Amino acid sequence: MTEQFILRRETHIAAPRATVFAFLTDPDKILSWMGTEVATEPHPGGLYLVKGVGASGNNARGTFREVVPVHRLAYSFGWDEGKEVPPGSSLIEIDLIEQDGGTLLRMTHSGLPNAEQVASHDKGWTHYLGRLTMAAAGQDPGPDPRKPQGKM
Repeated sequence: MTEQFILRRETHIAAPRATVFAFLTDPDKILSWMGTEVATEPHPGGLYLVKGVGASGNNARGTFREVVPVHRLAYSFGWDEGKEVPPGSSLIEIDLIEQDGGTLLRMTHSGLPNAEQVASHDKGWTHYLGRLTMAAAGQDPGPDPRKPQGKM
């Protein structure tokens, strides 16, 4: 039996669930906090693709498995050039819960292969969830310092 490595994060966002949901599914809104190019088809079986993520400029790719507008998203996830976490090899589940006049985003990233990948993804999620929290609340998170050099 193999041990499953799971990452869990929560953040409170000063915005309604519908706004947060849009910032997780609308390509133009996603670009305000992550990536250099985005394609999403937010329905079960639809594409999830964010190009130019992090300093390496890798592409995050997966397939939506569950889409419950303003409540829940689940999609497979991996990296186009990822040997340890290839496309579709892990699962991201996001629940949006009304809380304190805003939204509690509860994220679980499961199926990671080892503790090193959990630590690496934890750093990435900390960075990008912070940027999402700002963008969805109507603030400008500014240029992404993790964006690959030479890419807009």
